[in-house]
Amino acid sequence: MSLPATEDVANRLLLSLPKASWTRLKSALEFQTTKKGDVVNQLDRPVGYHYFVNRGLISLVKMMRDGRSVEIGVIGIEGITSPHALFGINQAAIEAIVQIPGSAFRIKHDVLKRLMADDDTLRIMLERYAHFAYSAIAQTAACNRLHYLEERCCRWLLISHDSARSDTFQLTHEFLAMMLGVQRAGVSIAANFLQKAGLIRYQRGQVTVTNRSGLEDAACECYASMHGSYRKVSRAFKKG
Repeated sequence: MSLPATEDVANRLLLSLPKASWTRLKSALEFQTTKKGDVVNQLDRPVGYHYFVNRGLISLVKMMRDGRSVEIGVIGIEGITSPHALFGINQAAIEAIVQIPGSAFRIKHDVLKRLMADDDTLRIMLERYAHFAYSAIAQTAACNRLHYLEERCCRWLLISHDSARSDTFQLTHEFLAMMLGVQRAGVSIAANFLQKAGLIRYQRGQVTVTNRSGLEDAACECYASMHGSYRKVSRAFKKG
């Protein structure tokens, strides 16, 4: 695989692979620039490609009958889209939409399945990541129900900051409202509060993180909890 001169491999799953597994996998990967609004998986449709996010953020979105939507999870540089489809029915259970543009390495579903059949390390790594992804969705559900808006906003800003790989990134009020499951007015109040506290700067759909440690202190427990869970999975990757 030939990488663009300005693009390195940042996806943590890919970085965790031993050399032999990486060598087998990389020739099947296609580098993709991702644009805001790109739909990478459609509800109830077969998963044609899996995306290892390298920069940016892909939202997992649940649409309701009345047209409203809410984000139930995200895929950033720690993961891959639709891992469940590798171990069961190849059908998208939820929509996956690019929210923060960037890049990804994609691979055909059938090709990845064949590689997993021939590479136990790759298969085990993806099994463990699928377990983490399920836990992350459960954590998000609990967070949305139990934690204050400002805390949850800090959590999502930290997640976005991690995967954008930049202090400044695109993040509209509409996206934040969907992520947090609130009305846009609530997002404006939370964003203004964080800006006055000196944690972020927000202007014309762009956020700049100005105090990362302050955001971490103000976030709910879920950000640290999910990072701890991922570290455990990462250690298991290396042992496996």
